Amino acid sequence: MHTPSRRTLLRAPIAAIGSGLLAACSDDGPHPHSPHPGSGVGVEGGFVPQGPKGYVNPSGPEVHAAERRRGSGPVRTFRFTAAPVTVDLGGRSVSTWAYDGRLPGPEVRITAGDVLSINLANRLPTTTTLHSHGVRMRCDMDGVPDLTQPAIASGEDFTYRFTVSHPGTYLLHSHVGMQPDRGLYAPLIVQDPKEPLAYDKEWVIVLDDWVDGVDGSTPDRVFNELVHGRMKPMDGMGMRPGHMAMGPEHSSARPSGSAPASKSASKSAARKSATGPSRALHNSYSHILHSEGGSVAYPYYLANGRLPTQPSVFQARPGDRIRLRIINAGADTAFRVALGGHTMTVTHTDGYPVEHTRTDALIIGMAERYDVLVTVKDGVFPLVALAEGKKAHALAVLRTNKSKTVPAATARPSELDGKLVPARRLEPHASVALSDREPDRMLRIRLTGGMKLYDWGMDHVPYSVTQRHPVRAGERVRLTLVNATDMWHPLHLHGHTFSLTGLDAVGARKDTALILPHRKLVVDFDADNPGLWMLHCHNQYHSESGMMTILGYRS
Repeated sequence: MHTPSRRTLLRAPIAAIGSGLLAACSDDGPHPHSPHPGSGVGVEGGFVPQGPKGYVNPSGPEVHAAERRRGSGPVRTFRFTAAPVTVDLGGRSVSTWAYDGRLPGPEVRITAGDVLSINLANRLPTTTTLHSHGVRMRCDMDGVPDLTQPAIASGEDFTYRFTVSHPGTYLLHSHVGMQPDRGLYAPLIVQDPKEPLAYDKEWVIVLDDWVDGVDGSTPDRVFNELVHGRMKPMDGMGMRPGHMAMGPEHSSARPSGSAPASKSASKSAARKSATGPSRALHNSYSHILHSEGGSVAYPYYLANGRLPTQPSVFQARPGDRIRLRIINAGADTAFRVALGGHTMTVTHTDGYPVEHTRTDALIIGMAERYDVLVTVKDGVFPLVALAEGKKAHALAVLRTNKSKTVPAATARPSELDGKLVPARRLEPHASVALSDREPDRMLRIRLTGGMKLYDWGMDHVPYSVTQRHPVRAGERVRLTLVNATDMWHPLHLHGHTFSLTGLDAVGARKDTALILPHRKLVVDFDADNPGLWMLHCHNQYHSESGMMTILGYRS
């Protein structure tokens, strides 16, 4: 079979990759949503969501045609089981939900052009789905419940199968309610068959903010506190209009008869109840984000599932050139990341290459990914991810000398306060730069809401599965997002990558980008992947309270 060039891979799905067709995606082959062994869900002819007529369905012929243009390669098969588990964070065990009992979940590694097949076995007490964040895939494999598929029922399985045409660093996670703020996430690494970078080793670093199972807390209870101003003993059982179910309580709950806090307790502990302490964040500020650090005061911050007191350690030799793939899997925290004693060379953001740029530190919003290169020195060095505006951090360790001691859990390298290159200052590599073209369609959406009422939305409207912002295949779309709130938001567009296009941006390709309070984010993208696609804030608490909407291709 023809081996595609790197440029061809990066330009897909406009160009065909290879000459074969994916049988599972062909019009006359078995359909992923048709009943078949191991699927567990689906209806003949594909899932049709609620909403207005005249839009491409997630399994429509236009979606099949786009998938055929991606071509096909070897099928790479994986199986995940989502289930309640107890995990060790490094001296602290907590109850949570995770993939295959691991935190993070098992790494999925394939090559661009491969067909990815992931069978998800749902052994949770509620529904779930799997979203391949950042991957430009066929719409009915996007994992958005009630929009691209029915949610997978407890005890059922579903197989996600699609061609992955673009190399890069991606993230797998649930797309149901507050589940992403549990342990339901895993790295997805798509290797370039014509990799232009030269390096000796690769280090995948998954960052997270953690609350699940700590002193009776769950993400659902934290959400209820933020939305309703109080803890609730039964979280996830009710929904606000237009919102996805968050799932029932799990076994980490504190018994309802626990004693209340005494009058002499501190202010934060005074709100402690049968459902655990208050997790609302107070008195935080980030000068980088121009606002509060977030909504949630997490008890822990993790790097590769470990606490700073017992960090994960990466072994290398002095002089090795290491590629770091840094993924923020957090739900409410931006991390400022630096490697002590080293500068980093940024090579990719959100899977797409940029002109190499040296920096001391990076600011990484939720679900953003950065690839960097470092040539490592002799010693033991802290990789610190500062929880921006929250006065805490995650820690991992790079070791090239066995005689040196591990840095203290409180390590704070000076590089954190050094040069910081924002995404808008990264220049795209020529192979992925969006071509010069005037937009065919202009969309303008305001981000609205506030911390007091916790009424986040878009254009003052909370999410509904019937929403549609129309686009047509073949258009160049300019999307202007106006942040009318006092908070920062990481905005994510499913199924596409966009070019940062504002006056102070130079065009880096991304799928998730930070927008600061009372600022605009202007992006261009080509409407080349038909379907119904979510646009939402990737702060999980903001999105679940309503800051989500849908871009729909007209049929």
